[in-house]
Amino acid sequence: MLLLNFYAGAQQIALLKYRGGGDWYANPTSLPNLIKFCNKELKTDLDLTPATVEVGSKEIFNYPFLHMTGHGNVSFSDAEVKNLRKYLISGGFLHIDDNYGIDVSVRREMKKVFPELDFVELPFSHDIYHQTFNFSNGLPKIHEHDNKRPQGFGLIYKGRLVCFYTYECDLGDGWEDASVHGDDESTRLKALRMGANIIHYVFTN
Repeated sequence: MLLLNFYAGAQQIALLKYRGGGDWYANPTSLPNLIKFCNKELKTDLDLTPATVEVGSKEIFNYPFLHMTGHGNVSFSDAEVKNLRKYLISGGFLHIDDNYGIDVSVRREMKKVFPELDFVELPFSHDIYHQTFNFSNGLPKIHEHDNKRPQGFGLIYKGRLVCFYTYECDLGDGWEDASVHGDDESTRLKALRMGANIIHYVFTN
């Protein structure tokens, strides 16, 4: 069982490296910026450098929070499916941020991990939207893709949210350096605040 303590000293979060051809390495400045924001605004003590960990590695159990993003295809082997499931039911948490283009494959692969579960859209009243920062209308819209509203989906295992999937939102782009996408400060702040809510939720639930 992973033991999480929000204020238990320095901890490290990780970027999930997957196979299939998708650019798992997209948004290289996003997690470092989110970590800095959380350490300043939430008084966390997260390691400033996120780790990179492969889906099938036992090293994932060293990290209470995994972040996954990209544009292309996602593919998990049977061993990776087993490893990720064990991680998630043991107390780990996966945040998937669709950077545009992974929706079909990530839903397919996560169904392998939890064949008994379906992604469900979380209501705006869910605690993840009401941590340090209040998002009464759910996820903020950071980047436009297909003129769809942003949606937050969850996989809930035995009453616990184990995976949060942010779709048509692009939080990770909003976490990046301002010079990367040219987003204004208010847009970036919304993205960082929502990201901080996710971190806070993971470490306190």
